[in-house]
Amino acid sequence: MQRENVYNGPLEGPVNGLSVDVEDWFQVGAFETVIARENWDALALRVEANCDAILEMFDAARVRATFFTLGWVAQRAPDMMRRIAQQGHEIASHGWDHERVFRMGPAAFAADLQRSRKTIEDSAGVAVTGYRAPSFSIDARTPWAFDILAEQGYAYSSSVAPIAHDHYGWREAPRFAFQPVDGSDFVEIPVTTAQFAGRRLAAGGGGFFRVLPYSFSRWAIRQVNTRDGRPAVFYFHPWEIDPEQPRVHDASLRSRMRHYTNLEIMAEKLRVLLRDFAWGRMDELAAREAARAIRAAA
Repeated sequence: MQRENVYNGPLEGPVNGLSVDVEDWFQVGAFETVIARENWDALALRVEANCDAILEMFDAARVRATFFTLGWVAQRAPDMMRRIAQQGHEIASHGWDHERVFRMGPAAFAADLQRSRKTIEDSAGVAVTGYRAPSFSIDARTPWAFDILAEQGYAYSSSVAPIAHDHYGWREAPRFAFQPVDGSDFVEIPVTTAQFAGRRLAAGGGGFFRVLPYSFSRWAIRQVNTRDGRPAVFYFHPWEIDPEQPRVHDASLRSRMRHYTNLEIMAEKLRVLLRDFAWGRMDELAAREAARAIRAAA
């Protein structure tokens, strides 16, 4: 199937990377201490219906994106995986079951990569060359993860959040794409941050996009595109457009506030975002950033 690269938003500035972290409502870091993995199969799957709604939204906006998918989900929803690929979107890996990289050693991480990649490729019928760590969990504790990704033939990762955060973050990491493995074309593309008064601000999507006014995201992406002349990287989750999802009452108040705030307005905010900027797949962005690195080194 030939893919048509078309964008509905204004084409000033770089084409930004649009991504969806495909996990269901019960697989998030906010609920990992109250919903055990062994109980996941007993819970209602809502990810397929939510991804279908996202596909309709992307089709209406005439954009293509990357779906970073858990192997656990791909195994249970192969038809959904094939629909995503058939509509011209990239399928990439989000690991097997949302285990954070800094909780795995190198051997366990390598096995997780292999298991999830095989399952995703078998389900979707396409090759997987991209990876995003659950909860952006490649950080200063786990730089060895880049070597393993490169050894396994991944072309790129988007697994670093170059900020300080209570759940994740690598404050000292570069803000923009870098090549962390000597002698390899493998590229890491951090999620977007903006700068204000000497501070880095998380501006790449997810809960920040839902909770903060849309004007903040528009300002931040314009800053990255215009002042820095670089593409932004934006992500969200299928459950974020699903205000009818079950409520997890055993989670802390802070976790519930983070997870449920503004679910009812998320879809419309996304539609505005898709109109305001130019968007494309992460593998295409990675190829452009790798070429930029080659030019800079010449």
